[in-house]
Order: sequence, then C-alpha cells, then structure tokens
Amino acid sequence: MRSSGKSSAKSGDKPKLRSGKYASSPSGSKRTKFGTRKSFDPDKSSSKPDWQKGDRPRKSSDHLGKSRVEGNRIRQSFSRDHLDSRFESIDEDTSPDLIYGRHAVEAAIEAGRSLNRLWVNAKLHYDSHFRPLIATAKANGSVVDEVENVRLSQMTQGASHQGIVAQVSAYEYVDLEVLVQQAKNKARRPVIVAADGITDPHNLGAIIRSAEAIGAQGIVIPQRRAVGVTSTVAKVSAGALENIPIARVINLGRALEYLKSNSFWIYGLTAEAAQSIHTTDFSAPVVLVVGAEGSGLSLSVQNLCDQLVSIELSGKTPSLNASVATGMALYEIYRQTWIDKLPVLTRKKLQKGSVEASKLERIDS
Repeated sequence: MRSSGKSSAKSGDKPKLRSGKYASSPSGSKRTKFGTRKSFDPDKSSSKPDWQKGDRPRKSSDHLGKSRVEGNRIRQSFSRDHLDSRFESIDEDTSPDLIYGRHAVEAAIEAGRSLNRLWVNAKLHYDSHFRPLIATAKANGSVVDEVENVRLSQMTQGASHQGIVAQVSAYEYVDLEVLVQQAKNKARRPVIVAADGITDPHNLGAIIRSAEAIGAQGIVIPQRRAVGVTSTVAKVSAGALENIPIARVINLGRALEYLKSNSFWIYGLTAEAAQSIHTTDFSAPVVLVVGAEGSGLSLSVQNLCDQLVSIELSGKTPSLNASVATGMALYEIYRQTWIDKLPVLTRKKLQKGSVEASKLERIDS
C-alpha cells in the first residue's frame, strides 16, 4: 500500500488493524495479490450463510417492545432506543411498488422488468421518444392509462413524477454469493460498495447512480436500520438501479468477512482517517464501505476494515454528503485503474508531471 510518509514498517508487511483504532498504512508495504486472502470458514451447522444471521441467538423476548393488556386493549410500550430505531428507518414510500420519473421508468422497460400498469400524461403518451417504450410495455402485458397530472401527483404524494408512473413487480435483490461471482467475472479488479446504515433514500439512490455510472460491480446494504430499494431510491438513481446488482444482508459485518475470504480488501471511508485516498493503493479487488451522513461508520465495521481512508478537504466545510463522498472515492479508485491501462511511456509522463506539480505546490506553500 502506498505510504503517507509517516510509517516505517518493513516492505511487504501486511497492514494490521489495531483493535478499536483506525488502521494505518505501513511505509512501502505491498498488497497481497488476488486470491491470497485467508480462507473464511462459515458455520457449517447452519443452513443460512453467516451474513444472513443476526449477531446473537434469537430469544422469545426478541421483539419490539413489551405487550401488556389493559381491559380489552393491548398497549405496546417502547423503550427510547426502540422509538429511535423506528424513526431511523427507512422506507418512507407508501407504495414501494411504484416507480416514477422518465429515467427510472425507461430503464425498467429497457431492462425487461415486469410492469403491471403504467400511468402517463397526454404529453408523454404521444412523445416521439416515449411512444416506442410505451408500445414495448404494452406488448409485454402492461396496462397503460392516460391520466391527468393531478392524478400522478396524488399517486406520488407530490413528488416530481415527470408525467409517468409505473407499478412494478417487487425489486429482486441478489444473493451475496451471486453478486461476488458476477463481480469477479466482469472485472479483473472488481469494486463493490457497501453502505453502512444509510437511512435516507435520496442518499442511497445517489450512491447507486454514482456507483453504476463509474463502473462498480455491485452494492451491499443491510436489512436493519437502513433504507432498502423504494420508489424514491429508484427515482433518484435515474435508471441505474436496473443496471447494478444489490445484495441485502442481515449481518453486514459477516458479509464483509465473506468478501475478505473472496480476496477483497475492505476500505472504510471516514473523515477522521489519517490515510488519504490519494495515497492509497487500490490495485486489489475493493470493497468501499460508506456510512450515514450523521453517524458515519459504526465502530464494529471500522474494526473489520483493512484500511480507513479519508478525502482531503481544503475548505471550511468539515464534511461531505455521503453520496458525494462515495462518488469522489470511487473516482479515485477508477482513476488508478485507468492509469494502469495506459501505455508505460504515457504513464511515466503523467507520473512525472504529477511529481513536478507536487514540487511546485510545496514551493508555493
């Protein structure tokens, strides 16, 4: 791994993560090559993969709150933590089977996703670009209704529908094993994004859009205290949702362990990390873990990361939106991949120019 110039570890040493602290990058250390990860032995006594298990055995008392009877009424009592977790989540859409917006619906039709019904305003119904798409939807069995914008606004609770709403089949998540295999088949150095506790559907939709646009091979999200794929997520992703696989797991920590066993290196994106993404070597298969805007990465997830990295900021704003930070980090990962694909002579010229620019920057400062 590239050094930040502060460590004196011997070359070839594998970076070690200290318990409860951020990992540091040893100077001159090298990444282990693809396929040399220590094997991961899941619990063979269970029919479920580890990432689909909870953190502890389920008890009869493991439910939300305690019920008690008063007369003929049953009242639910909640602890403060339970109330907090209720409001942290998640699927704010009243109709998660609805998608809306031109890009989202167009991508769903082109991807062959099953559309039960389509509502469209008159302008879009006879639009030269959309007419063939609507005809395709009809041919695939969709019922098409021409309605007023008022009706569309009612269906989407006032969201920006752009003149079209579709009722779709439930979104199908992929199994983590399938996602990993597909990622390895598609790229020599695959990249997967893992979202830790993203509760805002707009953030998740934007992360999906950036990840698919830049070239990531998949996304992993947890089931608990995190948003899933909703109509808002589909709208914000602007069609990217139909072109990138998403795995939803019960236990994100165990999912990361499984990814490690499949030769991936886990990088946690956090503002407090001393290691910059620009001095980090992303030459191995990568899992980029991003946290929620307020709480960031959980401590348990940080401890599972091989390296914690940050984005250097020069302005007075102390932090970035989660989706913006994800896009910037992904761009750096793929910039390194792009540089590696260039001819050797061109690459040397670019590296020389980068060194000279760095010298000028030090002189100016």
